[in-house]
Amino acid sequence: MSASILIADDDEGILHALSLMLLEAGHVATTVLTPADTLIQLRQCEFDLVIIDLNFSLDTTSGAEGLSLLKSIKQLYEHLPVLVMTGWGSVEIAVQAMQNGANDFIKKPWENERLLSIITNQLTLANTTLNARKLRECNALLNQQIDDNDLMVSDSPAIQHVLNTLNRVALSDIDVLITGENGTGKSMFARYLHAQSSRKTLPMISVNMGAVADNLFESEMFGHVKGAFTDAKNHRIGRFELAEKSSLFLDEVANTPLSQQGKLLRVLEERQFEKVGASKTQHADIRLICATNADLKQAVSDGAFRQDLLYRINTIEVCIPPLRERQLDIIPLARKFLHKAIEKYKGPAVELDNKAKQALLEYGWPGNVRELSHVMERAHILGQQPTVTVADLNLPTHSLTITPIQNSDDTLRPLEELEHEILKTRLAYFDGDAVAAATSLGLSRSTFYRRLSKANND
Repeated sequence: MSASILIADDDEGILHALSLMLLEAGHVATTVLTPADTLIQLRQCEFDLVIIDLNFSLDTTSGAEGLSLLKSIKQLYEHLPVLVMTGWGSVEIAVQAMQNGANDFIKKPWENERLLSIITNQLTLANTTLNARKLRECNALLNQQIDDNDLMVSDSPAIQHVLNTLNRVALSDIDVLITGENGTGKSMFARYLHAQSSRKTLPMISVNMGAVADNLFESEMFGHVKGAFTDAKNHRIGRFELAEKSSLFLDEVANTPLSQQGKLLRVLEERQFEKVGASKTQHADIRLICATNADLKQAVSDGAFRQDLLYRINTIEVCIPPLRERQLDIIPLARKFLHKAIEKYKGPAVELDNKAKQALLEYGWPGNVRELSHVMERAHILGQQPTVTVADLNLPTHSLTITPIQNSDDTLRPLEELEHEILKTRLAYFDGDAVAAATSLGLSRSTFYRRLSKANND
């Protein structure tokens, strides 16, 4: 692996020899002559490993200068591997160096092969440690996620269209913007898209853009080095770095501070960024997924969102339909939420009665799937009957809906699609009892099945 290595020694001949050796091994070397210059370079640039001499004065063999420099480096960059070298080696100095945080100790003159082996081992160990830190932070971010597989219901044509679109774009790295009303499950569909992608072996990293303060935006998104600003007591790994080789999900992207949108655009266009306080450019190998419930075109007109940023994030736009346009999914989703509440509170098994189902189908669901989840959890907690009744649902009576005749884009739905939805909704209402469903529609069972089969095959 190629690495950026800083070498500190007062002997220019030593610096030249080490630089040449590292260059031939594929590394990039930066050299300095004094401890002060070492600390200046570390504050200005980002290095993967440091090699320092222990003695910087001709009349000194105690190693005090190098040990002091080592301590300063570790205070600033505790995870940065440091190798110490000296021509005045002793067991005591080696022990002191290791106690002060040195990763290894090398005597001059050195053997190139052995030194390169030590450097490779330390770089590998540092990379492993960094990945472990990333994993811990990723796990912390994932603690609040739900099990999406249990809640994915796709009986309605509208959701089937969404899933078909997501499946088609999943294997590419194209940027995707997911839109839809509050509570439609945009973040769940973002996780579904990631799960179908070639990046699924790594966790998707999510950021609620509305929760990122303007003055902390760069630190949150790109990370910072220790000492970059007053409160930067430690290094911070930014979300772009955490999402390396994975997917980065920017939820509620419309809430990105206007003053920071240009910085976000630059990273998305160039796929490069720098941590706050560092000059080293890092590559951003991420798949971008954004979501919003806002009208971004209107936000552009209002001057609240950059048009060039909108063009960058909406290469593919997927609109999640509101629950009122997913009649076939309402009862199956309600059952799933009810069973989830039963498991959560360890209550007795209950089912929806027919009037409760009808009420669920007639309600307009302004809060969409999120509202349905809360309604079913509340119904389970407060219900006193062996079945969930209309009273248990406690739904407002002023928000009713019927099977919509238009799609989200205002195009009229064909008769076959409406008939299919009515047939499946009625079947769901009667818990799969085809005779009861057919009778309620004034059809024979054979006619009901024939029409349902025809609709499924169209």
